[in-house]
Amino acid sequence: MSASLSGAPKRRRIRRRLRRIGRVRRPRVRGPSFNRLIPNILTMLGLCSGLSGMRFALEHQFAQSAAALLIAACIDGLDGRIARLLRGTSRFGAEFDSLSDFVCFGVAPPFLLYLWSLQHTGRYAFVPCILFTVCMALRLARFNASLDDEDKPEYSHSFFTGVPAPAGAGMVLFPVFLGLEAHKLHMDWLDALAHTPEISAIVLIGTALLLVSTLPVWSFKNFKVPSAYVLPVMLGTGIYAAILVADPWGALAAAGVIYLFMLPFSRRSFHRLKREAEDISEAIEDDTAPA
Repeated sequence: MSASLSGAPKRRRIRRRLRRIGRVRRPRVRGPSFNRLIPNILTMLGLCSGLSGMRFALEHQFAQSAAALLIAACIDGLDGRIARLLRGTSRFGAEFDSLSDFVCFGVAPPFLLYLWSLQHTGRYAFVPCILFTVCMALRLARFNASLDDEDKPEYSHSFFTGVPAPAGAGMVLFPVFLGLEAHKLHMDWLDALAHTPEISAIVLIGTALLLVSTLPVWSFKNFKVPSAYVLPVMLGTGIYAAILVADPWGALAAAGVIYLFMLPFSRRSFHRLKREAEDISEAIEDDTAPA
């Protein structure tokens, strides 16, 4: 009995010594956790997808090129939200995401359109492509600068200034979506219309102007759906998803047209909120003014 009691402290001392040895010999890795790297890895995958879209365009595989750019847009919509969810936001990640957006949405789409219909139409055919890329760079620079603006009114947080980069890229690819859908349906006249250089030039210039405009556009980040419209919105989303799987190019072309028609309603919503905020501010000033 006494031997077992005397052996217990000895065993405890041995275990403590082994734990100290383990702590000393265990290598300590300094650096960010893997969770913080996941958003940057997603951004890098999106950049690779955009570059792959340019490579497919060079080989005139326009369907694969458009699909690669759509994948880049989907990843761009996820990386920021995942970064906030994992608390992995950083200045490096924000700058990397902006550079990736410029390549995927500012360089790749006009490059694709140039090879789609503008390549053999003269020396001025590249001007709309340059205009779109320059406007995309200005739009991204303005967005980055606005992140440090703390004087923005509360109602403006639900709106972008100008069309956002992924939406602009989707709108400018409308001739490609239309042409692929026409080719699938064997509508030669519509396919020829989609390959018309004038159509591509008009779409590039018009979208470029929307990018750098001051038009307030819904961001859908803080968008609240009224309770009465929750079920119709979910039902409509499911129907559109089914159409997107069955007929992707037609659904994407229709989405571009629908988004374009939503812009006036977005502007009206912004100005309504602005008027309400100004009325509330004036009422507060009247109440606090000395008699």
